Amino acid sequence: MMGGMNLRNMDPKRVQAMMRQFGIKSEEIEAERVIIESKARKIVIEPASVTAVDMGGKKTYTVMGEEKQEEREISKEDIEMVVKQAKVSEKKALAALQKNDGDIAEAILELKGEE
Repeated sequence: MMGGMNLRNMDPKRVQAMMRQFGIKSEEIEAERVIIESKARKIVIEPASVTAVDMGGKKTYTVMGEEKQEEREISKEDIEMVVKQAKVSEKKALAALQKNDGDIAEAILELKGEE
């Protein structure tokens, strides 16, 4: 609700005009896919609908679409680091990394705690 009006039932062009009046700019971004990567996983949104809203120089992005999660691959270097620091086999190092969402420090601490 904006000023007692329900924006959902208003004409989209009128809503855009009101937003501009308040200094809010909205822009549709032609995106086919959005990828969000973290240490532990990768989220792919495809097909994606992206809107950028600029309010006072600060941009906010809204992403809508179908989510597909993918596990992040654990690199050979990360496994080797855990093997070396925790003095364990590659198999144990990989299991600890997977359990700790790829966090090297947590994997090492967990394995050293088992000693």
